[in-house]
Amino acid sequence: MNMLISPDTQAILLLTAPLIVGRGGSSADLLTPGEYKKLARFLRDKQHQPADLLLPDMRELLIERQTFIDSNRLDCLLARGFQLSQAVERWQSRAIWVISRADDKYPKRLKTRLNDDAPPILYGCGEAAIADTGGLAVVGSRHVDDVLIEYAESIGHLSAKAGHTLVSGGARGIDQAAMRGALETGGRVTGILADSLERVVLNRENRNLLMDGYLVLISPYDPLAGFNAGQAMQRNKLIYALADAALVVSSDYMKGGTWAGAVEQLDKLRLVPVYVRSNGVTDKGLEALRHKGALPWPGPETPEELAEVLSSELNLKKPATFQGELIFSIREEPKSYDIAQDLSPLNESSSPVSVELPVEPANDLFARLREYIGKVETPRTVAEVAADLQVSKNQAEEWLRQLVNEGLIEKYSKPVKYGPKLQCSFFK
Repeated sequence: MNMLISPDTQAILLLTAPLIVGRGGSSADLLTPGEYKKLARFLRDKQHQPADLLLPDMRELLIERQTFIDSNRLDCLLARGFQLSQAVERWQSRAIWVISRADDKYPKRLKTRLNDDAPPILYGCGEAAIADTGGLAVVGSRHVDDVLIEYAESIGHLSAKAGHTLVSGGARGIDQAAMRGALETGGRVTGILADSLERVVLNRENRNLLMDGYLVLISPYDPLAGFNAGQAMQRNKLIYALADAALVVSSDYMKGGTWAGAVEQLDKLRLVPVYVRSNGVTDKGLEALRHKGALPWPGPETPEELAEVLSSELNLKKPATFQGELIFSIREEPKSYDIAQDLSPLNESSSPVSVELPVEPANDLFARLREYIGKVETPRTVAEVAADLQVSKNQAEEWLRQLVNEGLIEKYSKPVKYGPKLQCSFFK
């Protein structure tokens, strides 16, 4: 990717970026995300671009017309031209590019889904266009056993075989396992890092993957920035925003970045459908996410089945309501969780976690579906089932998939219908 930095990006870097050229960090009084958001809105309202601040006459005029940021502070930040040139030289020597929201190559998904909350600057290495191809986000805990590592790798393999990009956070454990599985199968991967971008892109094992167009690594933080828990939390929304759907493989209960990111999606942002692993031993965190509206992972086993999960009409057009209008409208707070109980990370000695959930209207409807589908004599379409139960097509489809996974009914094709297992193969 061309390293030419646009004037707008230069101005945003000067205002918001630490421009670290060594391990000493930066002492500049940078604009906070909230302050830059206000400044960006001010410039937009006045029909100006960030680059206009680089022009002395224009800068003085604009500074006079805004009062929420001290003019001396802005002048000091914009005077860091030499420091910027040093940082750019370092990035170029490591094939690291930088783009801003003002650039055409900035991921459109972040702009449209996060709006003003999209990071003003993104650093990266690899083909930036990969980040706008959607795909499956896979997230989970750092400390897990070999069984879940293998499971995450298998999801990566399947994603690659289906021709979909895998999106994850690059952290050890589930993130790295899923990414490794996709790359080993020749798939594309978007990694959203919370720290140490420079170190990761210089890793010998990553270089060829980056240069050959299989892997793109992106971070909203300076390439030399170290780990920071707050940064790790903030980048979670980027993982979800760049995907078509998300799978949470494991999660601590009420703590950690995986939990916080998933809860933010379910309770606030609702950018994409959020699934949780539904096979094997599930932990208390996953059960709690289910209660908040996350969907059971339908367990696709073929590329075609995974493609169906990721490319449904709802995923593409109405992600905000995928978790179910019914589920979100009737959701209650858990009544039987022991909030004081703390779960250790899943390991080989872990035993199944049993969490008693309150009975909800959604569960009653699902029970009605079980009874209903057992009585029908011929397979029914999703639309027919939804109409009979008076629920959305998407809710009906998810429940039908779960019944198929449980072996209670069968899915027939041409056209797609669900019903009791038949002796003939007419619908197959």
